[in-house]
Amino acid sequence: MGSPLIATFSIVARDPANGDLGVAVQSKFLAVGSVVPWARAHVGAIATQSLANLSYGPDGLALLEQGVTAADVVRQLIEADPQREHRQVGIVDREGRAAAYTGSACHPWAGQIVGEGFCCQGNILANESVIAKMAETFCAAEGELAERMLAALEAGQTAGGDRRGRQSASLYVVREGGAYGGVLDRYIDLRVDDHPDPIKELTRLLQLHRFYLTRPAAEDLIPIDKALAGELQDTLRELGYYSGPNTNSYDEVTREALFAYGGIENLEERLVEDARIDKQVLDFIRRKREEAKNRKPK
Repeated sequence: MGSPLIATFSIVARDPANGDLGVAVQSKFLAVGSVVPWARAHVGAIATQSLANLSYGPDGLALLEQGVTAADVVRQLIEADPQREHRQVGIVDREGRAAAYTGSACHPWAGQIVGEGFCCQGNILANESVIAKMAETFCAAEGELAERMLAALEAGQTAGGDRRGRQSASLYVVREGGAYGGVLDRYIDLRVDDHPDPIKELTRLLQLHRFYLTRPAAEDLIPIDKALAGELQDTLRELGYYSGPNTNSYDEVTREALFAYGGIENLEERLVEDARIDKQVLDFIRRKREEAKNRKPK
């Protein structure tokens, strides 16, 4: 039939608090993130799997952008597809309306759960409790959409997951201006293409993403007082980025040194222009200072 068999479990969801849309998926399939997840900010999110019809992604998003509801998009996609009984798809629109479809020819166990603002779907699963646990966990989880969807994946795997095993996973969340530099909507786009424990690896990558590519929350910023300014000057001097005297003042020279160092270490998303510093950045700099000391000959 010319389409890959994506035996997998996934969740498609919208965060009612901020409108984020996303897809999380795991599968016994190489690079599942290159096939299943599709999303666009203020439009919707789609997972296309089983005997995957990749056109469901762009065609479905085009319909959602026109204001067609998730349920009607599912209906239009499958009605136009002669291989519909082999397909599985889940969709959430910008209003949080969800819909899903599992064709009768999908390998068991196969099915879906549709809830408020989300849908979970899977095929070739160990049992139906896989998606039941996913839905239950997602509804109970707290935090941003990415963490809630990842928790749902973990719950699905614990319940049995894909009965053939596991190989890859993906987490994709869109937010207007959410990409690096604020240009695109690709807020989180993480893929584990081939790994013995893809959800665990995806969790590790999300933690790194939160540090390097997520702006700090206001409560994570602390003022740079005299003592901290002096510490930064000492630290940046030892790291080779500050050559001035210790003034205990967060002046322009010190700020430029901090930003120069931050640029080299890819910390620019976590640096702010005023006299405050992210607690995680401060811990990172302190750790790098200790590592530099330990490398010096005794």
